[in-house]
Amino acid sequence: MTTTLDAPLRSQDFVISPFENLGAEITGLDLSLPLNEADFARVKQAHLDHHLVVFRNQRITPQQQIDFSRRFGPLQIHVLKQFLLANHPEILIVSNIVENGQPIGLGDAGKYWHSDLSYKALPSLGSMLYAQELPEEGGDTLFADMHKAWETLPVALKKAVEGKRAVHSYTATYSKPKFGAQWRPQLTPQQLAEVQAVSHPVVRTHPENGRKALFVSEGFTTHIEGLPEDESRDILQALYDHSIRPEHLYRHRWQYGDMVFWDNRSLIHLATGCPDHLRRKLYRTTIEGDAPF
Repeated sequence: MTTTLDAPLRSQDFVISPFENLGAEITGLDLSLPLNEADFARVKQAHLDHHLVVFRNQRITPQQQIDFSRRFGPLQIHVLKQFLLANHPEILIVSNIVENGQPIGLGDAGKYWHSDLSYKALPSLGSMLYAQELPEEGGDTLFADMHKAWETLPVALKKAVEGKRAVHSYTATYSKPKFGAQWRPQLTPQQLAEVQAVSHPVVRTHPENGRKALFVSEGFTTHIEGLPEDESRDILQALYDHSIRPEHLYRHRWQYGDMVFWDNRSLIHLATGCPDHLRRKLYRTTIEGDAPF
C-alpha cells in the first residue's frame, strides 16, 4: 500500500514506563517510521517530564537518527571531526575500537561527569546515543538529576552559589586519562578556537519546565567567577559530591536496540568504562539548546 504525501501518519501504540529515580522506558515505538504530531508530542513531553527516555528495540539508520533528532532543534557538530561518521557529520562515533592502528571513535567519551557541550555559548538541549556494538561486561552510563541536586542542596551551599557564574572549558579535563589508553588527539589551533571557554550561571532555569538545576560538572567547569581559587574549588567539590548521591542517579545498562535521549539542561552523565579488549560503539547526535539563564 502506498501513502500519499497528504495522507495522515498513523499513530503508534507505544507505552511510556517511568523508572524509579529518573528516566522512562518507551516500548512499542518504531523510530524508523515518521512520527505524527500527536506521537511526537507524547515523546517530547515524556522527555521533559522524566529528563531521559530509553527507546527500546530500535533498528534505524544514521540518517533516521539525524532526522528524528532534528525535530527537537538544530544539531551541533562535535569539534573532534576525525571521529564523525563518514557522510554523516552530525553523528559522533563513541567507541573504543581501534582499526589499522587508529581509533574509529572517541574511546573515553564521558570519562568525567558532565553535561554535553556545556562549554559552548549555546549548550546542548539534549543528546541521543544509539547502541551499535556492546561489550559483554561494563559499558554502563550513569545519569544524575541536577534538579533534585539543587532542590536538596543544603541552605548554606544554596546561598553560596545563588547568582554566581562559573566558567566551562572543553579542555578542563581533556588530557587527563581515566580509562587507561590515551584517546584524545592534540587539538589544532582551529579546534581550540571552536571551544573557547564560556561563562554560565551556576544555577540555571530550565527554559521549558521552569525548574532550577545546578549547571556545573567536574568534566568541564573550571572555577566559579569572583571567588578565591581555594573557595571556588571547595564549593565546586561540595556541589559535585552532592549531585551524585545515590538517590539522584539512574544507571543505564545498555541493551541492543537502545537509543537513549537525555536532557542536558537537567542531567549530568558519566561513562563507567569497560574492559579494553571488549568492543563498544555508539552513535551520538547532539541538539542545540538556548543560552542558560
